[in-house]
Amino acid sequence: MVGRRNPRPKGSLELEIVAGIAAADGPLTAAEVLSALGRPLAYTTVLTTLTRLFEKQVLTREPRGRAYAYRLVGNRTEAEAWLTAREMQKVLDTGNDRASVLTQFVGSLDETSEQLLRELLQRHPGLEPVTKSSSGHTDGPPE
Repeated sequence: MVGRRNPRPKGSLELEIVAGIAAADGPLTAAEVLSALGRPLAYTTVLTTLTRLFEKQVLTREPRGRAYAYRLVGNRTEAEAWLTAREMQKVLDTGNDRASVLTQFVGSLDETSEQLLRELLQRHPGLEPVTKSSSGHTDGPPE
């Protein structure tokens, strides 16, 4: 954005707000979230971010006076994982060659992460097992 002196990394304010709400004893209003963040932000920036998190179903809200008070749908870890997965899906959706993007992604994983991904894919309902043939090609269900 032109004119912004210290641009935040994409999604960082969402993660800060999720962390602040997770640390609270109960639901927080936008003013309470702004206060908890402890840095100069516009009230409308916080309110817009809360509204977007609500629309993404990361937060629920309940009326409190003339405002809403927000709380996490699950816990902090689940909320952060959901937001990260959503960003990954958006990036994947913008690519022209999904197979190449996914190949590069899987190729960049460390051994532990790759094994975890394999286990998760095996548990995912409706997926056929994918194996590598001796020639190195992936054998999966016929298309």
